[in-house]
Amino acid sequence: MPEPRIPPGAPRDIGPVNALVTRLLGAATGGAPPHIFTTLARHRGLFRRWLLFAGGLMPGGTLPRRDSELVILRVAHNCGCEYEWGHHERLGKAAGLSPEDIARVRSGPDAEGWSPRQGALLRAADELHADRTISDALWAELRPLMSDVDLIELCLLVGHYEMIAMTLNALAVAPDALPAGPPPRAARALRAIAERRGRAHAS
Repeated sequence: MPEPRIPPGAPRDIGPVNALVTRLLGAATGGAPPHIFTTLARHRGLFRRWLLFAGGLMPGGTLPRRDSELVILRVAHNCGCEYEWGHHERLGKAAGLSPEDIARVRSGPDAEGWSPRQGALLRAADELHADRTISDALWAELRPLMSDVDLIELCLLVGHYEMIAMTLNALAVAPDALPAGPPPRAARALRAIAERRGRAHAS
């Protein structure tokens, strides 16, 4: 692995507020503060603003978590971002994706075994990656399956995780030592609360 272009920040680099936030985020994942957070936290004010937006998409979004994790994994594959893949492989399993589902993401939307909805979501991730839009034909497939709110969120979700993948790759953020097994029970409970709040705000 290449050396990080910008190394993770120590508490003196990121400030006491961001140091506390990253420790809490590490506790939520069941390990040390992830390098994505301790690196981006060097930009102190922007980091906290970004977290609010990112949390509104995931876990606070309206899309079912299995759908959002499926899309994020496809984005990670399309962008060649193994950091993003590693974290969301674990989160995808916690959201209910099987190991076979996760492995099949790399084969794309035409692989056997996807439901029509899953295949359409994966094609949306591919089209947004390649063309920066969704074709009329695919939009016609998605329209009966998803609400206006869900379709807006889908576009923002792909765009956001493409941005994160690009940033992680460009900064050469080092992989984290991920704990085995699913995220802690407390973290899952907090995500469930965030998901319910996201659905309530969308209704």
